[in-house]
Amino acid sequence: MTLNVAVAQFAPTEDKAANLAEIERLLREAAGRGARLVVLPEYAVFTAPAMDDRFVDAAETLDGPTVARLRELTAELGVFAVAGINETAENGRIHNTLVGLGEGEVRAVYRKVHLYDAFGYKESDRVIAADPAAPQLLEVDGFTVGMQTCYDLRFPETTRVLVDAGADVVALPAEWVPGPLKEYHWNTLLRARAIENTVYVLAADQSGPTGSGNSAVVDPMGIALASLGEAPGVGTAVLERARLDAVRRANPALTLRRYRVAPAE
Repeated sequence: MTLNVAVAQFAPTEDKAANLAEIERLLREAAGRGARLVVLPEYAVFTAPAMDDRFVDAAETLDGPTVARLRELTAELGVFAVAGINETAENGRIHNTLVGLGEGEVRAVYRKVHLYDAFGYKESDRVIAADPAAPQLLEVDGFTVGMQTCYDLRFPETTRVLVDAGADVVALPAEWVPGPLKEYHWNTLLRARAIENTVYVLAADQSGPTGSGNSAVVDPMGIALASLGEAPGVGTAVLERARLDAVRRANPALTLRRYRVAPAE
């Protein structure tokens, strides 16, 4: 059993129409290369240089025109996609939300739990942190896909909860803000999450200037099957059930562990 996947990297701006046009181009390229699952960046539909009211003013509900357009594209192309949007929330704020779409339908939703209040940034100025909840998973051609967002990568329990729920693939949209050693952190943590959980990780970052790039598909042994540098583009790879099973036999860390993850009080 195999699954063709893609990570799509670009630099979203404040122009939602232009961002959607670029998303369409990337989805068409990925589908043309055989991808069945395409992971797009965090805040793929709208990104501003600072976390301020622009994110709130541009926000939409899940039944708004942006998600409707993404549904149309996945239906037309016969693909599954994971993309980050700024979703309307209460009290003049937003949720940082991932939508998992499959062939024209919203199949799973994840609202970011760990907000990026670090390295001089303050995402919580405009974003409501979601409470930890049972993961909504995306089933794609026999593979189970869990979703997490950017800063969640620094919290290993986030990925472990997805794996405990049955995920063997983790989709990770990000806007990994550039800075000293940030690319090193990104690449190290992607491999760590893949190795310690024996899962595939599909990490789609924004490219510069808003993100650090370096999107990648990482296998359960931490090997990059596809990787991108600093420029916009699409990276494709084939996930193999046999590889996943073989790694889990050789490294049965999930069955040997003696601790479990529980939400903080």
